Amino acid sequence: MSHFLVVDNRPNSLSKGELVSMPVTVIECPPLKVASVRLYSGSVNGLRLLKEISGKVDKEFGRKAPLPKKEAAAVSGVDVSSVVDVRVVVYTQPKLTGIGRVKPEVFEVPVGGKTVDERFSFAQQLLLGKEIAVKDVLKGGQQVDVFGVTVGKGFQGPVKRFGVALRQHKSEKTKRGPGSLGSWSSPRMWSVAHAGQMGFHQRLERNKWVVSISDNPAEFKMAGGIIHYGVLKSHFVVVKGSVQGEPGRLLRLVPSRKPNTMLPTQAPTVEYASLTSKQGK
Repeated sequence: MSHFLVVDNRPNSLSKGELVSMPVTVIECPPLKVASVRLYSGSVNGLRLLKEISGKVDKEFGRKAPLPKKEAAAVSGVDVSSVVDVRVVVYTQPKLTGIGRVKPEVFEVPVGGKTVDERFSFAQQLLLGKEIAVKDVLKGGQQVDVFGVTVGKGFQGPVKRFGVALRQHKSEKTKRGPGSLGSWSSPRMWSVAHAGQMGFHQRLERNKWVVSISDNPAEFKMAGGIIHYGVLKSHFVVVKGSVQGEPGRLLRLVPSRKPNTMLPTQAPTVEYASLTSKQGK
């Protein structure tokens, strides 16, 4: 994280037009690569994989999944009459960053379009085997939802995990327990605040405001590098506020499903970006 000084362009803000400080998070986003196109047909039990058309992939893809035996150039005459959904299998390129990892993450992404033929031709001709940069999907001023895994804190008690109040110092048996509702309540009820796993959960952060997007890592060269991460080497996105998870852990950014109407659709003007070292802060 760092902070920017920006010109406030929120229409209903009391500080509109003034210079305000904004906490920001820098997320490195190396381009995704499309490994294959998947065609799904409908059934009574949901979607069923009808055909998968593989393209040329990097050798690092073999660390996560078997390498395809046949590329898309040898595939032709695909019948899309029974296809109801088109998706692409994409994988990340952590080798383009400085986190010291080469094994990619692999996941599916749906393809947009009005008709199945339009989506299939777009995926096969323009996406298969090619890179998808973050600038091709997102833009400054847009709101995004962030999927990620939170920081793990291990096994914690009910006071830290749920904020249960401490009992009076002369209470019997325990002072940090959640108490009970009598003999009829079960300690196994899901609604009772008990000790257990805290953190390392899949969570969704809504409506993160994209302040800026760049494919030049030299624009955000922080002195001493980013804490617990290193130096930026690829494309990056700057969003307002914080996001969940450890530095270096995978985050998935998607356009916001329920955007905040109070935020403008234009990115603010950045007057100053703090690039000083955050060591010891």
